[in-house]
Amino acid sequence: MVSSFLPYPIFSGGHIRLFNILKLLSKKHQIYLVCEKRDYQTKNDVKAVEEYCEKVITVNREKQWSWQNIVKTGLSSKSFLITGHASNKMKKEIDDLLNQEKFDLIHIETFYVMQNLPKTALPTVLIEHNVEYLVYKRFAKQAPLFLRPLLYIDILKLKFWEENMWNKATKLVAVSEIDKKIMEKKRRDVDVVSNGVDIEKFRFMNYESRIQNEEKRMLFIGDFRWIENRDAAEWILKEIWPKLNHESRIMNHGLKLWIVGKNIPQSLKKLSNDDNVIFDENAPDKTEIIYQKSNILLAPIRVGGGTSFKILEAMASGICVVTTALGNAIKAEENLEILVANNSDGFVEKIRELLENEKFYKKISTNARKLVEKKFNWKKITRDLNSVYESVVPYD
Repeated sequence: MVSSFLPYPIFSGGHIRLFNILKLLSKKHQIYLVCEKRDYQTKNDVKAVEEYCEKVITVNREKQWSWQNIVKTGLSSKSFLITGHASNKMKKEIDDLLNQEKFDLIHIETFYVMQNLPKTALPTVLIEHNVEYLVYKRFAKQAPLFLRPLLYIDILKLKFWEENMWNKATKLVAVSEIDKKIMEKKRRDVDVVSNGVDIEKFRFMNYESRIQNEEKRMLFIGDFRWIENRDAAEWILKEIWPKLNHESRIMNHGLKLWIVGKNIPQSLKKLSNDDNVIFDENAPDKTEIIYQKSNILLAPIRVGGGTSFKILEAMASGICVVTTALGNAIKAEENLEILVANNSDGFVEKIRELLENEKFYKKISTNARKLVEKKFNWKKITRDLNSVYESVVPYD
């Protein structure tokens, strides 16, 4: 397995996915992991992953934002993201491993490290967490005008390399049907292996338990290093929350906006001085506790792709989710398992209905839990991934 990250400690969607998959795959497979390691990650973090691998080989992640990378990008056909993940050391480690051991296949997490694979006859399975060039394209549309031409040039490079890697892989895997449809414009044989949730860790908490709290908490949770989370939080603070504040009926429910995440940018904090808005960088590390203290998850996703872990975890926990059409990558049924709105007025309307209609809240909450139990638990997802493996390497 070749990955652009070491999946521990677990603090983002990619880490959640890869760590859980490793844990279950290790029961049936012998896994050698070659991955990038960030400066903050320790030997103990490596040991936590080694528990599920035959061997873990790490390569130090070089600084992305450097003049060297900027100049290299400007003088080559490679995008900035591709340039930052090019690693001769990773290529050598993989090459040495291929010469030392016998493998059935190579599993690759994210296309931009696939460039580091030496030539090999082994089948390759490429897992794409997003359609990356579309994430950057959505961001570029909101960037300052003077930056857009440069960004669009880089996005064209990124699109070329991403699609090129899709075609090189023996098997291409998306994490959502939305991403699959985009990938199928380049090749037809795309499989979907969704993201998942630990349904034992994220236990269902019913409506009666939640209403014991005098206040109702709308939760936004995310890693603020990512574009999509900064954009979503800004939309809530600039457009959705002010409209809620104007409706006394809604605010009479003791409504609070709880924004949770590490390193929340000051630019976001400056958008509100309302006492009912809580910026929390010290919430419990156990996210299941955060969901137990919340009533509604807001996920106004306008940038990004893939399947949102926060949505799956909230649904497993019995929290009603209000998201956008883009955020509903799991294709949950609207007004039965999830609520969908694509503008701020729509979000306010859905929030009002959840707060004022107990029967409706219970219906959404219960059906959402049933959905994740049936389709998005890790055991099922790992079985789906095994089926992909078997399609390229039949084994007993």
